[in-house]
Amino acid sequence: MPTQRFQFPDTDGQMLAASLDLPEGEPSALALLAHCFTCGKDVLAAKRIAEGLTKRGIGVLRFDFTGIGASEGEFANSNFSSNIADLVRAADYLRKSYKAPAILIGHSLGGAAILAAAAQIPEAKAVATIAAPSDPGHVTHLFKGRLDDIAKDGEVEVSLAGRPFRIQRQFLDDVTSHRLLDHVASLHKALLIFHSPTDDTVGIDNATHIFVAAKHPKSFVSLQGADHLLSKKQDALYVADMIAAWAARYLDATTAAVADASNAPAISDGVIVQETRASTFQQTISVGKHRLIADEPVSAGGLDTGPGPYDFLLAGLGACTSMTMRLYADRKAIPLERTTVALKHNRIYAKDCEECDTKEGMISQIDRIITMEGNLDDDQRKKLLEIADKCPVHRTLTSEIRIVTRAAE
Repeated sequence: MPTQRFQFPDTDGQMLAASLDLPEGEPSALALLAHCFTCGKDVLAAKRIAEGLTKRGIGVLRFDFTGIGASEGEFANSNFSSNIADLVRAADYLRKSYKAPAILIGHSLGGAAILAAAAQIPEAKAVATIAAPSDPGHVTHLFKGRLDDIAKDGEVEVSLAGRPFRIQRQFLDDVTSHRLLDHVASLHKALLIFHSPTDDTVGIDNATHIFVAAKHPKSFVSLQGADHLLSKKQDALYVADMIAAWAARYLDATTAAVADASNAPAISDGVIVQETRASTFQQTISVGKHRLIADEPVSAGGLDTGPGPYDFLLAGLGACTSMTMRLYADRKAIPLERTTVALKHNRIYAKDCEECDTKEGMISQIDRIITMEGNLDDDQRKKLLEIADKCPVHRTLTSEIRIVTRAAE
């Protein structure tokens, strides 16, 4: 999967290190993923979940919270509130640079942060948590033997997962001040909760509290046998597959259909059209690595989530017309600045077409209006119009066509 690495600033101007994992072709949706406490964006669970989602056509942004991994800032100065702010900044960056995240995913304390940040990311329609605590203060059990020292000295060094971290009193004050279940109750987004009943870091009762507080639509998936960090690759990929399948229901029709199309067969030298079964007419179109949607208007019984078959036909003719004119203009040094081709398909009576061989019934007519910009003289415009009629798609449509149909093996 292609990965774009970059930085974006947090609210204090410190640069946060990020990775945007993208599928082959245009992503059907983007997801924002929050890692577990002290883990970082490159923890195996996060990387594997991103890998699984990109295979389903969903792009994933992972980043290091302030003071973690390759991000700037001091971990000791961060807290749960700053994690929430980092997530909102990450969503802002996606919104401005690509498109806003439609899916929010959080692991462990990152799951709690995602739940708290969700209201500030209005474009997100689906939220998934993995082994998330129902109270952010739960994280303090990781260094509960040093709580008195932190309260007395203001800052101490603790060992978490074998690595040293400095924890300040402000972190404790902040993390215990958040009422996460209030955020859950007012989420107004689809919620999927993953939790292992044998999680010995964040107990399964946390999932129960979140599920009870949430309003529908809400779902729970048991990760039987998985540990808290999803150290088994199959557990992380299972989570990714479940998120992709579940989220498709809550994304807009076009996004959902394209996500489903990521499993459609694709060939490099042809086109595959497949029903989505989301409606009577909606189809996914696979052209190599590219995914498109075809549909019919609502008035015709469709969802109007994409162009209709004749729209694609006209688009092919229009694109070929413009490309052919561009090639000719460049080769002949004609100052053609830009071409615009407008097309419309109609059915007319054959008797109204004097130059047509057919004289009975109805025939198809395509009206093509070409606008040419540039300092062109009359002869150049005339020649370019002649070239338009020689584009390969035009010649195909106006010549004898043989279509061979057979059942797939």
